[in-house]
Amino acid sequence: MKVISGAAAWLRAARAGDLGPPDFDLDLGTGMFSRGWWPKAAACALLVAAALWAGGRIEPIREAVPVSFTPSQREDAAVFAIGPLAGGGQTGGIARVDARQMRPLAEAPERPRVERSLTIGRRGLAAALRNAGVGSSDVAAVVQMLAGINPGSGRAELVLGRRETRSVPRPLEQLALRAAFDLKVEISRRDGELALKRIPIAVDQTPLRVEGVAGRSLNRTLRSAGIPSGQAAEFVKHMRYIVDFQRGLGKSDRFDIIIEQDRAETGEVRHGKLLFGALTRRNKSKVEIGLFKGDYYQANGEGVTRGLMRTPVDGARMTSGFGMRLHPLLGFSRMHQGVDFGAGTGTPIMAAGGGTISFAGWHGGHGQYVMVRHNKDLATAYAHMSRIAVKPGQKVRQGQIIGQVGSTGMSTGPHLHYEVWLRGRPANPVSLRFVGGAELTGRDLNEFQRQMNQWRTLPESRQPMPAAAD
Repeated sequence: MKVISGAAAWLRAARAGDLGPPDFDLDLGTGMFSRGWWPKAAACALLVAAALWAGGRIEPIREAVPVSFTPSQREDAAVFAIGPLAGGGQTGGIARVDARQMRPLAEAPERPRVERSLTIGRRGLAAALRNAGVGSSDVAAVVQMLAGINPGSGRAELVLGRRETRSVPRPLEQLALRAAFDLKVEISRRDGELALKRIPIAVDQTPLRVEGVAGRSLNRTLRSAGIPSGQAAEFVKHMRYIVDFQRGLGKSDRFDIIIEQDRAETGEVRHGKLLFGALTRRNKSKVEIGLFKGDYYQANGEGVTRGLMRTPVDGARMTSGFGMRLHPLLGFSRMHQGVDFGAGTGTPIMAAGGGTISFAGWHGGHGQYVMVRHNKDLATAYAHMSRIAVKPGQKVRQGQIIGQVGSTGMSTGPHLHYEVWLRGRPANPVSLRFVGGAELTGRDLNEFQRQMNQWRTLPESRQPMPAAAD
């Protein structure tokens, strides 16, 4: 009765237009059989009917039946399938190709171009090009183009082009090499002919200047500062003529050196001659040398290479001077006819000047002993050597190695006993002075001093300066 009365009430409200705003809430569990419940029930019924109607009109999706392979098709497809070899799989095998579709090649195909990098050895560029497969006509053309240019033993990059058959060499398409420190050349083929292109390389020729503290070994300090070994040895060699390294050079003394330097824009660096050198000692006195017309001179124009080298052994300290002294082994005073330089066994000993070996061998308390006769009035002697590197009658030049430091004979330890004999009498090597030699005057002296002033004002090169080598 309640359902009938509720439906009648809803119909009366609908005729009177008193249903209110539409309610889209389709929850049929609340307010059952009320006036607002019937629209929701009608909407649900319509939705269910629409779904049943639509579902009956859709055709089912049926699975397609694959087409079976013929036996030959199945065998060909097995190559591309993944399966165990024991089960007849051919995974990784080679697909069979109908022999009727294959045509033999006359020769294996070649790459259209070949790029190679070659080293120019002692036999020269022409031999290197021939070894790389360049034809004789192209080699001859390259040699003619580079006439007057010596590439040395550097490297070259070349490109070989396509050839018609294997019986002829590949044509040279491009060749690039460093012809000189300041020049690069490229040879390329244009319209069938080889053409040369010169590419200049900018070079900065600012000399290299390095200053620092001498330390215990000037030579090692120079090398650790970036000075090449040859220029460092040249600096020490010329300074030895002026400075007594064993007495006049201290660890706190300062050096100043300028050498030739060429720096290419491509990054390469090469060094040349020693241009300027200076040593500033503890008492602020300075010794300077400079290169002028192939020779080295002091700041006042006096030649450097004159007389004897003051220090015939490198890296040593004078331990005993010239004159009367208490002999360390004999225990009484005795004339010391030379000077002693303390150095390690095996340290090279150099000839203080050029001359002829007048004696080389055992000499009593001197042990292994060498005497060099420089002229009729002058001779030098070297004692207590561990090894002799010369023979009597042999000619030696100044600075040549004649032996090694040792402790033979009457010696308390490894050292060099160095003597200078002048007109048959021993002379003090430290105080001995020599006159003569080259000397600049007039216009040459003025030009040399202008050059020295330019070197003195040259700024120091911007590079890290390591500590002195101890």
